Amino acid sequence: MRAPDPGGGGLSRPGAQAYAAEWARAVRRIGFVPLSAAETERLLLVHTVRLGQALLAPAFSAEAAEEVGRALVEAHLAEPGVLDWSVQALGDRFLPWVLASLAEQPEARERVAAMQGALAAGFARALRDRTFSQQERIARSAWQARDAVERALRDSEARFRAVFTGAAIGIGIADVEGAILDVNQSFADMLGYPVAELREINVAALFHADDAAGMWGLYQELIEGKHDTVRVEKRYHRKDGSIVWTDLAVTLIRHDDGRPRFTVAMIEDITERYELQQRLRFQALHDPLTGLPNRTLFFEALGEVFGTAGPEQRIGLCFIDLDGFKAINDSLGHDVGDRLLKVIGRRLADCVVGQGHLVARMGGDEFVILVDSGGGLDDAVEVAELALAAVSAPVHLGDQQVAVSASIGIVECPAGETSVSELMKAADITLYWAKAEGRGRWAVYDPERSAADIARSALAAGLPAALDRGEFVLHYQPIVALLDESMVAVEALVRWQHPELGLIGPDRFIGLAEETGLIVRLGAWVLKQACRDAEGWRRAYPGTRLVVSVNLAARQADDPAIVETVAEALQHTGLPAELLQLELTESAVMGTAGEPLRSLRRLADLGIRLAIDDFGTGYSNLAYLRRLPIHCLKLAGPFVEGIRADGADAADHRDERIVDALVRLAHALELWVTAEAVETEAQAERLRALRCDTGQGRWFGGPVPADRIRARLAGGEEAA
Repeated sequence: MRAPDPGGGGLSRPGAQAYAAEWARAVRRIGFVPLSAAETERLLLVHTVRLGQALLAPAFSAEAAEEVGRALVEAHLAEPGVLDWSVQALGDRFLPWVLASLAEQPEARERVAAMQGALAAGFARALRDRTFSQQERIARSAWQARDAVERALRDSEARFRAVFTGAAIGIGIADVEGAILDVNQSFADMLGYPVAELREINVAALFHADDAAGMWGLYQELIEGKHDTVRVEKRYHRKDGSIVWTDLAVTLIRHDDGRPRFTVAMIEDITERYELQQRLRFQALHDPLTGLPNRTLFFEALGEVFGTAGPEQRIGLCFIDLDGFKAINDSLGHDVGDRLLKVIGRRLADCVVGQGHLVARMGGDEFVILVDSGGGLDDAVEVAELALAAVSAPVHLGDQQVAVSASIGIVECPAGETSVSELMKAADITLYWAKAEGRGRWAVYDPERSAADIARSALAAGLPAALDRGEFVLHYQPIVALLDESMVAVEALVRWQHPELGLIGPDRFIGLAEETGLIVRLGAWVLKQACRDAEGWRRAYPGTRLVVSVNLAARQADDPAIVETVAEALQHTGLPAELLQLELTESAVMGTAGEPLRSLRRLADLGIRLAIDDFGTGYSNLAYLRRLPIHCLKLAGPFVEGIRADGADAADHRDERIVDALVRLAHALELWVTAEAVETEAQAERLRALRCDTGQGRWFGGPVPADRIRARLAGGEEAA
């Protein structure tokens, strides 16, 4: 065959580019191409030029077409449609587009036909070779994977056998019925059996009797698939009958279809750790001195009682505190005190623990008994009396004999009516009552009394703020001359205008003020306000000489600054000192000595009148009375109340004779006498006959606000 004439026409570059572009579009339409459009077109342009050069070569060879076919597969353009299009386009379009000058030459067409076959053959061989290569790689990978699995299985079995044999913890394998299949030496040593013997028994035979039911239940749940793993602390019987505590972890192994196959148990001996934990728990929950349960264990037990008790189940509690224990510690030493507490704790335990009651030490010298009060309050009282008897018996400590008593607060009520905190609060309150009533006794919780105490505490807590907010007011009760019943003085009486409870009398809060120490501040306020009101009356009615009488509490009288406080009040208000009278109780005045007595004398030196209030109710040291700078005696109300009208029996005149004697005594000491609690005209007449100077009481008028006193002065009543 004659070669085409190269001089007659060459490869058309634009035609080749157009052919390659069309080839690339066809390839991308047919299937997935891992190259971009530009990359695909550049690749196929190279193949187009290569095919054209092969057709133009003087010595023709179709080998280039075969290589192009193989190159298409290697470029992953291996879709069957790619081969079809490539072969057909080579025959139909290649010559007109790329080698137009050879399109009509028969030799060129023969060469194209040869190249079509070569391209198809190269494509097919490359595709076959790639398939064979892939199959070989897959087979090789499968063999390698199987070898790896078998090797891993052998390694795993070897490792498991090494772990199983040499593990320090016990490992056992059992079937789903509990029959032991195999155990390691550590398992056998832990339970004291030979390995061979364990392989002949069921795991249930090893369970501790108290745990058997629960353990078998867990085992069944594991077999039933409710759990894949179970971990518990359990006891086992050793072959010699002793007990071993273990940390047990059991895992279920299944068949490929999910059916239970066997169980693997890993068991560790924790007997020493368990015993240590028990010792530590005992130490944490028991008092180290007495060995009794401590407050932590007590509250755990009390919480359990409340957690399981029905609303009507009764709960009893005895809260015990030793009387005077601090004095024993201070006088005999803490060593003796500790020995005493040991004895008391042992006695309390001995007398009630046998009856099912719990005795605990709360701390210090406080103990508590949780009463199993099936018999109600009677049971709790019986326990309290047993405890008092046990405590009160003399205690011999070496060559010393120590006597001690106790006070007990008893609370007994249905569980549904209280809580742990409320029960303990009630017990504490009741213990305080028992101590306040004389010690060495028990007291029973009274909700009404507790409510009253709470209300009283609320008042005490509110006193400082009430004083800051100006809630206190003064009322004044007239003191009149018995001779003509003219008002010569008024007594200032403090009231609390409570925002919720209304007007409260001094009987409800003065004692609280004295207990809390607020009486000094409150007394100073009363003093200043009374002086301010009295000075206002004096300025409004210059012809009056009305004295204002202010009560002075014992703590005020003992205050080193009392003289300065009174002087400041007088100076601040402008009230003359002779129009101020300070009243002190007889018990406070009679015991006055040292600095308090000097304070009274300094007050008297200022020109202030001093009076003894409720005279006759104290110990009335008359010899001491004459040494005090006193100006007035106020006779106690009970003596005045005993005065009857004329014609009464002789026995009814004893109080009158006492009043007569006291008035004579006061006049002999040159003291003014005021009778308190004058309620009737008959009393006023008898007091006038007895030459009592002034009187005070409802017969002459009750306590009224300051503006009522002003109105009375405006009404024209004279004041001497």
